Amino acid sequence: MTATITYRDAVPADGPELAAMARRSFTDTFGTLYRQEDLALFLDQAFGSSGLPADLTDPAYRVRVATEDERIVGYCKIGPVTFPGEWSDSAMELHQLYILGEHHGAGLAPALMDWALDTMRAGGTTEVILSVFIDNHRARRLYERYGFEEIGKYTFKVGDHEDDDRLMRLEL
Repeated sequence: MTATITYRDAVPADGPELAAMARRSFTDTFGTLYRQEDLALFLDQAFGSSGLPADLTDPAYRVRVATEDERIVGYCKIGPVTFPGEWSDSAMELHQLYILGEHHGAGLAPALMDWALDTMRAGGTTEVILSVFIDNHRARRLYERYGFEEIGKYTFKVGDHEDDDRLMRLEL
């Protein structure tokens, strides 16, 4: 029997489990690209207590989780645009869309993306901005299917390591 995936808004009590899932997803996908000290620094900044878990209590951010047997297996985080540059007041950023590897291809990413876009539209967002690692072909294909277009380069820092990311934009 296949377990059922359910979706719900994240709550502050999800912080530790959500951070652990995000750390695992990032490390499984990108961990071999970095020196251990760079990876550890990034993981602590992004998913430590002042990172993702803190965003669960910040009204500027919304996080939706996908669960299987009440265990978090994916999530999507949206909020204000944090990239340098001039962005309209009605722009929002898709900060993270992470799915554990064993759930790739099971429809979680489209379900979370649909939630993100519907939520942003309902809030008056007119454009969505995100960054994606240049060699993350799976994610780029998803974003392109939704109509995101590349608009520039972005340097994404993992510790002292600089990744070559691409900024992408979708007009709603």
